[in-house]
Amino acid sequence: MSSISQYNLNEDQQSLLDHADRFAREQLYPLAERMDNEEWWPEEVFAQMGELGLLGVTVDPAYGGAGMDVFSAGLISQAFGRWNHAIALSWVAHDNLCVHNLYKNGSDFIRKKYLPKLCSGSHTGALGLTEPGAGSDALGSMRTSAVRDGDDYLLNGSKIYITNGSIADVLLVYAKTDPSSGSKGISAFVVEKGFPGFSVAQKLKKMGFRGSQTAELVFDNCRVPAENLVGEENLGHKVVMSGLDFERAVVAPISLGISERALDLAVEYAKTRKQFGQPIASFQMIRSKLADMYVWVETARTFTHQVLDEASRVAEGEGGRGRIHMQTAAAVMYAANTCNQVLNEMVQIHGGSGYIWESEANRLYRAIKLLEIGAGTTEVRKMIISNGLLR
Repeated sequence: MSSISQYNLNEDQQSLLDHADRFAREQLYPLAERMDNEEWWPEEVFAQMGELGLLGVTVDPAYGGAGMDVFSAGLISQAFGRWNHAIALSWVAHDNLCVHNLYKNGSDFIRKKYLPKLCSGSHTGALGLTEPGAGSDALGSMRTSAVRDGDDYLLNGSKIYITNGSIADVLLVYAKTDPSSGSKGISAFVVEKGFPGFSVAQKLKKMGFRGSQTAELVFDNCRVPAENLVGEENLGHKVVMSGLDFERAVVAPISLGISERALDLAVEYAKTRKQFGQPIASFQMIRSKLADMYVWVETARTFTHQVLDEASRVAEGEGGRGRIHMQTAAAVMYAANTCNQVLNEMVQIHGGSGYIWESEANRLYRAIKLLEIGAGTTEVRKMIISNGLLR
């Protein structure tokens, strides 16, 4: 392929990327069209990943994980993004937002009870943070509450736009335990789909990433054992903020993978599509677009990998502030903005065929906006960067 040379990876990293790319190309790519058309989810796919060591990437092998680092997780995200971005998104929600957080912040009880099944792929994970009235201000405007009741907590409220929400067996859910503490006073809990009082209100229909299941969740006196508290009570905001940096570092490679695939599609189409008796690749304006796309992809790859490397070296408890907080916001912003540019030119090169719903070019193009909204909007990313510069 023309756009995936990896000059800056060591041998182990290149081998992992090739492994994930081969699996995604052979097993995930053939699913992409049906997933998009029908909003269908292939139930066996996580178990396949588990068998290949592509789940629980950052988790110690003692709990069933692969024992790798955040950089490795980013490479898998990049490879999946190339061939099936809907699965890539669901994989990040499972392996990073849920599994990585439980491993880093959960008690030994929680680790032993939940991680082996999540790492094998027999269970699917999700994160419940965003609410109908709490998006960018997810902590300050949180309304979901948790009140201690003997040996349990009672959760009440709802969550919206939850990736994997309708298929998850295990969810990391945030709720207010001290309403008087503003954006703090939040705690994190492990909720199982069978807990009384928990339900999926609706599966949401989306413009892009359609095969990735997104849902609204409802908690109506949902009874959660106190031993399912993740971290300390009222200190869940620390779990959120440190986790967001790793999320952004691993989400950015999805944009990179999509951009790589878009460039390859554009090059292939330009070489085969003929107008005025010659391939459109012979026209200077098309060549100019391809050159721009190549430079955008290469710079996005370099920055994305740089920040992944930095995130892999962050000391325990150092996430959520300082340079890494700025860098991860910058990486996910730049990768998404670059992906927007690349996809726009890809569709322009494809012309009418790229505007047709069934085309792969169209499927990729419809992914643009979520990448500029999820994991903190572009505007929030700019706030983080500017706050860091002006502090």
